[in-house]
Amino acid sequence: MSLRIRLSRGGAKKRPFYRIVVADQRSPRDGRFIEILGTYNPMLASDHPDRVSMKTERVQHWLGHGATASDRVAKFCANAGLMEPRVKPQQTKKPQPKKKAQERLAAMAAAPAAAEASDTADSPAA
Repeated sequence: MSLRIRLSRGGAKKRPFYRIVVADQRSPRDGRFIEILGTYNPMLASDHPDRVSMKTERVQHWLGHGATASDRVAKFCANAGLMEPRVKPQQTKKPQPKKKAQERLAAMAAAPAAAEASDTADSPAA
């Protein structure tokens, strides 16, 4: 059974409130869970002490038993000093121009430099 420490949403429409829970990763987001480990209220200010509250010893227990934390919960745990912060993935190369376009841009950038170098070589020295 793959365990996951993740958020389970509650609250009203446009007023989210989350419970930090341990659940089987196959169960639905707001479905069956094993234990409630804390709460997260995104409506509070980021420096408010009640924004994130966790039972740190229970989180350590579940992490020790092989549970993995979701990205958001891992960030909370890193801020609490329970685990190392995750490294942000590098930006993908998808928005960059493709290979032929990069070659054309490199050729266009090299053309003025080559023309300028040939102009200085052709002119007679005074």
